[in-house]
Amino acid sequence: MSAKKDTNHRGRFVLLCVVAFLVATGASAVFKMTYTTPEMRKYSVEWSDEVGTKVADLSYGEGEANKFDLYLPADDSKENYGLVVYLHSGGFTTGDKSYDEPTLAWLCSKGYVACGINYTLFSEDNPESSVYAQSVEIREAMPYVVEAAEEAGYHIDKMAISGGSAGGCLALLYAYRDVEAWPVPLTVCFEAVGPSSFYPEDWTSYGFDQNPEAGVALFSLMAGKEIDPATLGTAAYDDAIRDISALLWVDEDTVPTVMAYGAYDTMQPYLGSVRLDAALTEAGVTHEYYVAEHSGHGLQNDTATCAAYMEAVERYLDEYLPVE
Repeated sequence: MSAKKDTNHRGRFVLLCVVAFLVATGASAVFKMTYTTPEMRKYSVEWSDEVGTKVADLSYGEGEANKFDLYLPADDSKENYGLVVYLHSGGFTTGDKSYDEPTLAWLCSKGYVACGINYTLFSEDNPESSVYAQSVEIREAMPYVVEAAEEAGYHIDKMAISGGSAGGCLALLYAYRDVEAWPVPLTVCFEAVGPSSFYPEDWTSYGFDQNPEAGVALFSLMAGKEIDPATLGTAAYDDAIRDISALLWVDEDTVPTVMAYGAYDTMQPYLGSVRLDAALTEAGVTHEYYVAEHSGHGLQNDTATCAAYMEAVERYLDEYLPVE
């Protein structure tokens, strides 16, 4: 067996182990376990005609998963509207835009055009999918989203992007990496537990700190290209992971960001979020970083921290994407 095939096989084995772990532990969208608490209930709205109109399964590409839903506010009298896109979770292998309807409905109830987008998930049927390929789909979807809103009579003049877990990763990439592709100005990003960097030493829960080659094999699949483990610790390695690592796109012009992470997260590296916070701080980027000190990936044991995060989200939306 060639070295390349061996690397690919080891990487797929690692990925399958990760997927199995996600399924076995029931990893799901952030806040699924906290929406029922009094502190979080106000951030979930039951959809109705009084909130707005939902237009489902609009196409943005040829792929089966290339669909998005628009949530249009009941008040259609404004000259301009802000768009908020929320990207679903699921470890890049599962999930659906419909799962986030309570969040999207809440955003719409505040006066935003809200949007949930599906992307092609990695699976045995879609082995060529990758985090990079998914991020490209999101980038390509945005002009279609803005155009659909315009056609419905809602002029979009600015936007925000958000998401949880895998969706948080994709949201960060769009906000930090894809600046030149924005169809309208993007003014704020908020996300929770989205992986932002891919250094094996941070992925301790998978043992990649002890076996960095296995980490590189997985990251190769996520990047959609082969990465040479011999480049670890060099600029060449950073170049190889740059397309999927929001961390490496941070600069003084990065948009204001609100983010939340669990200190005991075993799904994605908490240490990566520490790196991201440090990079944003060093670049002087306006941001808020919330750590759920007693929680894992679901942030389930820190309701007060989740509430503080959502209060910050509201503040940032009010400041950087005001409803006028």
